[in-house]
Amino acid sequence: MTRKIALTAALIAGTATAAFAADNPMVGGAPMMADMTIVENASAAPNLTTLVAAVQAAGLVDTLASEGPFTVFAPTNDAFGMIKEDSLNALLMEENKDQLTQILTCHVVATEAFSTDIAGMIADDGGSHMVPTVGGCMLKAYMEGDELKLEDENGRVATVTIADVDQSNGVVHVIDRVILPSGQAG
Repeated sequence: MTRKIALTAALIAGTATAAFAADNPMVGGAPMMADMTIVENASAAPNLTTLVAAVQAAGLVDTLASEGPFTVFAPTNDAFGMIKEDSLNALLMEENKDQLTQILTCHVVATEAFSTDIAGMIADDGGSHMVPTVGGCMLKAYMEGDELKLEDENGRVATVTIADVDQSNGVVHVIDRVILPSGQAG
């Protein structure tokens, strides 16, 4: 009898975990768990390995694992691949840590904003909404059809490809381009 109860409990727990993961979008084929931090979930996503390496190189792991709340616009490996390899390798070097930190923090907002919140701000502001980032960048958020777009200070446009990945310390929106501070080319 005890074995049957244990098996039933395991099945219920497994179902609850599967349902819990199903409520959150998958990123790179990996389940994203809402009870894990931004750093924990990003580390599990195979298409965010360059972002994770950059966060580690910039010394931002503890910050993005802290309580938050944060909104992170997370560029994929393909987004980082749009940057010249030499430039990307140079950014990951210790002597360029300040520049890398600024670039990464231009992807972070110091509040939790799901896509419906951002879309509401865009609508309230007549079609676009300026988003101040932790790194001092201003992003212009706007909708193009059903797609949420972010334009950086250089006119580069990133599209949110996976929205509303809930985290214990905020929310992640996966994007297809790296956001750069004013005057930086990629």
